[in-house]
Amino acid sequence: MRTTGKVFLALLSIVALATTGYAYTTLDDFQDNVGTADALIVDPDDPAAPPADDGATDILLVGADSRTDMQGNPLPLRVLKELRTEEKAGVNTDTLIILRIPKNGGKPAAVSIPRDTWIDVPQGGQAKINSVYGVTKANTAADLRRQGKRDDAEVERESDQAGRTALVKTVQDFTQIRVDHYAEVGLLGFYLLTEALGGIKVCLNHATEDKDSGANFRKGVQTVSGGEALSFVRQRKNLPGGDLGRIQRQQAFLSSALHQVLSAGTLTSPDKLNQLMEAVKKSVVVDPGLDLLEFAGQARDIASGEINFQTIPVVAVGARSEDGQSIIEVDLTAVRQFVAELVGRGAQPATGGGSAPGTAPRQNTADGVTCVD
Repeated sequence: MRTTGKVFLALLSIVALATTGYAYTTLDDFQDNVGTADALIVDPDDPAAPPADDGATDILLVGADSRTDMQGNPLPLRVLKELRTEEKAGVNTDTLIILRIPKNGGKPAAVSIPRDTWIDVPQGGQAKINSVYGVTKANTAADLRRQGKRDDAEVERESDQAGRTALVKTVQDFTQIRVDHYAEVGLLGFYLLTEALGGIKVCLNHATEDKDSGANFRKGVQTVSGGEALSFVRQRKNLPGGDLGRIQRQQAFLSSALHQVLSAGTLTSPDKLNQLMEAVKKSVVVDPGLDLLEFAGQARDIASGEINFQTIPVVAVGARSEDGQSIIEVDLTAVRQFVAELVGRGAQPATGGGSAPGTAPRQNTADGVTCVD
């Protein structure tokens, strides 16, 4: 199952709360009740570690397809049905975005890394980037149980920590960008956020259906929330470009979500703001060093809608690995050059993700919403 843009929506919600001053009135309660996980363990002596300061605050945004809540408790079957998904062991990270906020006040950028990107992985060899968290977590959990640990909650926490740390290091090695902060949202969190917002307006160029994700949408403008919103952003089958088509959906959804989060109806309703804050508390896991309200203060350009959506350049979509998996091939040098240029160490990259084909949503609009396939 696929997920897209979940954690970005959570951070947009935090921006909205801070924009109104609402979150500042309950600062201690807000910060203290958001889940934390220290995923940023970087060896200062590691010669492969990227520079600590590249002129921006870089936040790795992770959307996980875990069937647990933020405390690692399994979701009941009735909740899974609401999420339009099924019980499943393990976890994949189906959304990976590097959110870059320049320290000089420049325009923020959100850089997507497709889930099927074929890379070198910590366990050796090559695999899809979305498998790193889950494989490391599973291996660590097995090791802990062999060592005699029987507390399931403790095993969950420690194995999650190992998975997150491995993912951060993998993204750093792949992009040569130091990850300053980490934020993660699961399926349930995304569901709660879209429900709290009263839905997100989207537009489709044509009707579409996909049994795997539960997608069944008509052509035109419509409002999606909860399970429907998850289906909208998880659909990949029957979309042009496969995983890159899914990213087009992501970028259009997030643009609309940004408008919805910052709309007068959201920002002037105490009840809606309270629902939004409660949803954020239940939805997000961040590293302990990420001050959510400080982040919101830094993200003025996000609050004004000024953000540059990009996707890393790719060589081929739907290529095949030696073991027969459908993958996205990339040129590592091109990816690193693209990201380096984006953070100001070279020329500004071309709009639309460098050489990545088809990464910009189609520009026809209806009712102020970008229409996509």
